[in-house]
Amino acid sequence: MNGLQAYQRVNTQTSITDADPHRLIQLLYNGALERINMAKARMQAKDYEGKGNLISKAIEIIGGLRGFLDFEKGGELAARLEGLYDYMERTLLEASAKNDMTKLDEVADLLRSIKDGWDGIREEAVSKSAQVG
Repeated sequence: MNGLQAYQRVNTQTSITDADPHRLIQLLYNGALERINMAKARMQAKDYEGKGNLISKAIEIIGGLRGFLDFEKGGELAARLEGLYDYMERTLLEASAKNDMTKLDEVADLLRSIKDGWDGIREEAVSKSAQVG
């Protein structure tokens, strides 16, 4: 492992350790988007093994996002997000199998839309969490 990779790993671990629940979700969205973008580059370079590994990581991250859904508090929104995450996972599998960059773009666009909404409620989420604690 080179110095840059070691720094990134420590920096990522520190970000996760110091993160509030809202920030953890933001980090997951960022991580999934990053893996999809890296998979596109691997696909263009015809590195299909690397592409497959990165898409698998993106699918794992989306599975992690699904795991954070609170159906009791989230109701219909949580159910819709679960369906959307399921669609994204299936679309990523198809993108990997067919080397379809447009499917990667589609999932990235969906993730960005959800992430933008999530980012927009940061202040509200952090203030509620501070009131509870």
